[in-house]
Amino acid sequence: MDLNKILYYKKKKGYSNKKLAEITGIPLGTLQKILSGETKEPRAKAIEALEEALLPKVVYTYESGISVMDYIRDPQAAYNDPPKTLYTIDDYYALPDEPRVELIDGVFYDMASPSNMHQLIAGEIHRQIANYIYDHDGHCIPFIAPADVQLDCDNYTMVQPDFFIVCDPSIVLEQRCYGAPDFIVEVLSPSTRDKDMHIKASKYKKAGVKEYWMIDPSRRMIIVYLFSKEEANALPFPTIYQMTDDIPVSIYEGQLTINLTKLMKRLPPNIEKKV
Repeated sequence: MDLNKILYYKKKKGYSNKKLAEITGIPLGTLQKILSGETKEPRAKAIEALEEALLPKVVYTYESGISVMDYIRDPQAAYNDPPKTLYTIDDYYALPDEPRVELIDGVFYDMASPSNMHQLIAGEIHRQIANYIYDHDGHCIPFIAPADVQLDCDNYTMVQPDFFIVCDPSIVLEQRCYGAPDFIVEVLSPSTRDKDMHIKASKYKKAGVKEYWMIDPSRRMIIVYLFSKEEANALPFPTIYQMTDDIPVSIYEGQLTINLTKLMKRLPPNIEKKV
């Protein structure tokens, strides 16, 4: 069960704990322990009742008769054992706005709602880099999620990086970017860590992304990959920085450095405790 997603849709629907207990049939005390995280492994019936009451009902199906939810509930398994029928970008655009998904090699991946910490970091990266580009009258274009990237220029992959830079304006279309950005940042979270660190890292390298940052708030580190067309298919060794380091943006040949010290010092105390 994704507790963050449960809490997000509870707030979105405006349910109090008492109201949600009435809807699901879960005793109020038990429900409060689940929502607070005190109960680490809720019973299957409780999880099913919460998902039934809160999560969006995706009923759109394809010619194969398979519901989208069959794949976005367990995306890692779906990636390791791809479905016989691959979904396409047309299928991606046919989906409702919620739940948000990415399409990678014909498989849908659920995108959990970002935490406040996640948004603060992505916003600060955008602020520092955008300011640099505008102050130096640069031609590159900074984007912050949600923004679609048709990464491989094929019909089977559409991703939404947390932040990215495009230096070739010809690939920026009205609805999406058609091709690989030059620079990408993903802020890791428990629900996206494996996808961002393995699946996306490999996809970004193969697509022609030059620089890929993974920001890990829980470990206070930033993992930086510099990709080169001359390298073999395997990922190169990354450079690991602390979040308080001056981190060079290599696509600007180190003339721009990012430092998150001020942000980390200004974090609200409740966010700081849970990171």
